[in-house]
Amino acid sequence: MLILGIESATQQVGVSIGGHEGVIATFEVARGRRHAEILAPAIQFVCRQADIELTDLGCIAVDVGPGLFTGMRVGLAAAKALAQALKIPMIGISSLDLLAFPCRHTDRVVVPVIDARKGEVFWAMYRQVPGGVQQVGAPTVGPIDDLVADLLARSQDALCVGDGADRYRDEILDGFHCEISGPVHPSPAALVQLAHSRALREEWVRPGEIEPIYLRAPDAQINWATRESRP
Repeated sequence: MLILGIESATQQVGVSIGGHEGVIATFEVARGRRHAEILAPAIQFVCRQADIELTDLGCIAVDVGPGLFTGMRVGLAAAKALAQALKIPMIGISSLDLLAFPCRHTDRVVVPVIDARKGEVFWAMYRQVPGGVQQVGAPTVGPIDDLVADLLARSQDALCVGDGADRYRDEILDGFHCEISGPVHPSPAALVQLAHSRALREEWVRPGEIEPIYLRAPDAQINWATRESRP
């Protein structure tokens, strides 16, 4: 089964195609908030590189967040539209899972950290298991101080990855000694790899069943709630 993976939950837009033979074509670019104009040409590009037609696809995989609201919505809308048009199933995978998966060979606790803006980050914690990683700390959103407090409470060797870890490197290291390296953005290649494993177990859903992981209300909703709370 050929799988198209669409990843747009952070600053990066990424698209990959792969299946049982692995990832056969991939595209990644980070150019600010231009997800809508980049995504469609990116899909066309990887199809040409893989020498396949959209009708050859058997499943659409998509990053369901958490992440930047606009980028997530662009990716989800495109993925759902393709899946509905092609009448094929979908697989949704968390951006935190995608950041942790490439670090599956480390003995440290893997902590993907995504910049949530407004001085906050999304994070979760994972540990190595045979063949991959397993989440050991639920996805959370909060200020850097809360992340540092979480790391201190666990008192384990940690590897922090992601654009949030990169942006707040000094603040994290000032409060907790850990390693900060590895992927900055979720990988569309990892998305295809993880989706392929789930597809083999037939763990897919209909497009209408895919839901984003926000962890925090969209900015417009937050602003409206703040406005309503004023006297």
